[in-house]
Formats: sequence, structure tokens, C-alpha cells
Amino acid sequence: MIKVKFFKAENLVKGFEVSGHSGSAEKGEDVICAFVSSACLMTANTITEVIGLSADAEVSDGYLRFIIKNSADSAQDILNGLNLHLSELAKDYPDNIKIM
Repeated sequence: MIKVKFFKAENLVKGFEVSGHSGSAEKGEDVICAFVSSACLMTANTITEVIGLSADAEVSDGYLRFIIKNSADSAQDILNGLNLHLSELAKDYPDNIKIM
């Protein structure tokens, strides 16, 4: 199961953590993992490379933790969009994705 956590501070989303595998198919064939990975990486890259915010990130197989270092005001729409996107995927794949 893929587990997703969003981190808040001062009423702002500051980052997220995604861990696990969906288990719906073999590694390299799992479209649910691909959906989640793509959305999370696009979010992280947009925040750091397009908006220009500094962040700490930790990535390994089946794991991504992304925390914005400075003010997260300008990233709220993107982080809330990720939350919405993953929540909708969790509705479609309740046995594979859980929003904590």
C-alpha cells in the first residue's frame, strides 16, 4: 500500500511524505505507483525549479519525503493540488493508496 502524509505548520502545507508500493503489479509494470510517483515528482520539481523555493528531499525506492525550508506561501496551490489529485486516486484505488 502507498501511504501519503502531508505536513503542516502555521496552517500551511510544508511538504509531504510518500512511502510504499501499491502492490497492484510487478515492479516496472505498476501504473498506480507510476501515477503517484509522477505527481509527487512534478510537485517537488515545480516548487524548487519553477517557483524557486528551497527544500529538503529524501528519495529511495518506494519513498519520497519533501519539506519546504522557507516560507511555503507560494506553494500552497501546488501542494493542495497534489493532495486533491492523490485523494482522488485513493478513491479509485482504495486498496492501494491511503492518505494519512
